[in-house]
Amino acid sequence: MPRTPISLSTLRSAHLAATYKGTNVILYQGDITLLDTHAIVNAANNSLLGGGGVDGAIHRAAGKELLRECRTLGGCSTGKAKSAEGYNLFAKKVILTAGPKYWEFSPQRAKELLEGCYLESLREAKRLGSHSISFPCISAGVYGYPGKEAAKVACESIKKFIETENNGIIKDVVFCVFEESDKTYYESALRAAFQASASSDESTTVPDSEPAVEVKA
Repeated sequence: MPRTPISLSTLRSAHLAATYKGTNVILYQGDITLLDTHAIVNAANNSLLGGGGVDGAIHRAAGKELLRECRTLGGCSTGKAKSAEGYNLFAKKVILTAGPKYWEFSPQRAKELLEGCYLESLREAKRLGSHSISFPCISAGVYGYPGKEAAKVACESIKKFIETENNGIIKDVVFCVFEESDKTYYESALRAAFQASASSDESTTVPDSEPAVEVKA
């Protein structure tokens, strides 16, 4: 059965959560392998050689070439990121990051490592010249990071990067969730991260409602 990509224009028009300092922040519930952003992030393990969940889904959609390239990357330390080609994905690049296993660290150290996953992935995307990037819920599945806190770290990390490092390069950041509970966590975290900015910063806009939001160039 043919796979149909979900375009960036569709994501912007129907799923926009906020626009902050010129960057669209989008929340989408569905299959990350269908997203037509320039880069997608894979919540990988330290070996980068595939696994379950979103990691396995991305490898299956990309094809065997992704695994072949990942074998040359030498793994990835927790909280860091590396990149590979997208192969059969609609995304041109795959950014691979290894999230923390929550039980292996103190809560503070786990938070620092999870923030590193987002910041290092964004830095790699910027280095690659990616203007759009999609993230899954990193570490919030079998790695045990509490979903509500993981969403908060994700949103705060993206905001920090936009403020301090983006320099207008990345124009669209997509949070792609699968579970309804994660969608609820991200909606709350996005409001907390960007709603206050909307009241004090003219460069921030937050839609009053989710559906049918249009973004003008």
